[in-house]
Amino acid sequence: MRTTLKLGTATLGSALLLTLGAGMAQAASASDGNTMAKLRPVALNGVDASGTAMVTVTGNRIDVTMAASGLLPDSPHAAHIHFAEEARHECPTAADDKDGGGTLNTTEGGPAYGGIVVSLTKTGDTSPNSGLAIDRFDTAPGGKISYERGSINVSSEVAAAISAGKSVVVVHGVDHNDNGKYDGDAKSDLDPKLPTEATDPAICGVLASAPSGGVQTGGGGTADNNQALGLALGGGFLLAAMGTGAFATRKATNRI
Repeated sequence: MRTTLKLGTATLGSALLLTLGAGMAQAASASDGNTMAKLRPVALNGVDASGTAMVTVTGNRIDVTMAASGLLPDSPHAAHIHFAEEARHECPTAADDKDGGGTLNTTEGGPAYGGIVVSLTKTGDTSPNSGLAIDRFDTAPGGKISYERGSINVSSEVAAAISAGKSVVVVHGVDHNDNGKYDGDAKSDLDPKLPTEATDPAICGVLASAPSGGVQTGGGGTADNNQALGLALGGGFLLAAMGTGAFATRKATNRI
């Protein structure tokens, strides 16, 4: 009778722990997924460019691939992922030209896409603090951008916003006077040391859910990553359940 009771308790403990592990795996992957944005010219700014951005979300990490053409050649193009809960989660329209100047600057686009949450720099920091790190953004040789960077850490809020279709990719840099460089008397609304051409939004696209496998992340798609995560967590809790005391269970829990 005692033996039966012990086995029943162990079995029940295993079931409960495995259920908890499955729940935690589901929560951990709630924001995981593939997203894609079609980058199109920002209203009023006269840029004849286009591109595609793809972002894979895995927990609090994102992997980004971006390609574009038709930009001002051999000039730095700051690029970011933008988000704010109160924003419209879209690219700006002509109606956002609040000063009536006939073009859109970054601040005027803010109500549509929100502030910077990720700076798509080639090296170093990717936080909003690097939003104007001109020396670390792609310079578009021949007017083309080919960007790829993985394992960018973001907050849970940003990860969820990307997966939910609430974030926007914006590439900046507009040659308003078509003279092949950033210049002019109008100063940037972000940094008065720069001409507005250097920071005005050029192309823009909302990140929306992409089919599973649509964004490659090396060894497999996000679905494979989610499955592996679930197996790993489930296996960890199973080992904990097979322990003989509270210490074993507590030790396994602390590793999560």
